[in-house]
Amino acid sequence: MSFGFRHPRRRFSDLSEQEVLALAISNEEEDARIYRYYAESLRADYEASAKVFDGMAEEEDEHRQWLIAEHKRRFGDAIPPIRRNHVSGYFSRNPAWIVENFGLERMRAEAGEMERQAEDFYRKAADRSTDAGTRKLLGDLAAAEAGHGEAAGTLEAEHLGGVARVDEDETARRRLILTWVQPGLAGLMDGSVSTLAPIFATAFATQNTHTTFIVGLAAAIGAGISMGFTEAASDDGELSGRGSPLKRGIASGVMTTVGGLGHALPYLIPDFWTATTVAIIVVFIELWAIVWIQNKFMETPFLRATFQVVLGGALVFAAGVLIGGG
Repeated sequence: MSFGFRHPRRRFSDLSEQEVLALAISNEEEDARIYRYYAESLRADYEASAKVFDGMAEEEDEHRQWLIAEHKRRFGDAIPPIRRNHVSGYFSRNPAWIVENFGLERMRAEAGEMERQAEDFYRKAADRSTDAGTRKLLGDLAAAEAGHGEAAGTLEAEHLGGVARVDEDETARRRLILTWVQPGLAGLMDGSVSTLAPIFATAFATQNTHTTFIVGLAAAIGAGISMGFTEAASDDGELSGRGSPLKRGIASGVMTTVGGLGHALPYLIPDFWTATTVAIIVVFIELWAIVWIQNKFMETPFLRATFQVVLGGALVFAAGVLIGGG
């Protein structure tokens, strides 16, 4: 007995012209919703950019109306319920809520990629069409998508003048620092420095790499959980403007764990002195990385950052070595 299995998705080349039009209609509907979602998520802090995405959503609505009119002309009112995820190998959109988390510039880049993909789709669809009217419409839409970069530039010029663009870019930079960089840096500092003493005290007291790794792993994960919850619970971000407490908690917790694991992982090396040498090198890199981040993003003077981080880390490291070797 043989069993037949039908692939849940269809190839683009197997779609009828009616299905291609239906797919184009659903594409325009989804893209308009994405642009409106971007606009609403930006409106409170980036009003000018929100207006740009509002304008792009209106253009997608206009394209959808053209496509629906063409479908009615050729096939009637019943539009097949076909979506991107029904077509094998077809491009898909990144979830809007994920793109939103990466900030304004990522939204702008995502919009540019959406327009490029739409242009490719319409060119391929036009090549397959046998109806002169449909072929012309799809070709016009391909040209319109190709020109969206210029249209977006026009909208930005209208709504994002020089001062508005500078203000929004500065707001985006400030939000990035307050929501991600600052909590992440605090976590990295805590994870890198606070775990130095227990890890190296254990290392020199036992000279057992496995025990040292277990202690370091526990210290890193414990510190990450503690820092993450503390950051998330300390400020809801409403008045301070520091953004989502969940995002800040994740940034702080993850970077705290990373900072602690950095000099714990070398103790997976069986030889004690080899593992310790590698761990010391990692500590050196971690501390200077923190200095660089403070100087670049927090505008902390280099010498002051060096004094605070490197000297403080060296003292904690020395305390761990003295306690463990005592």
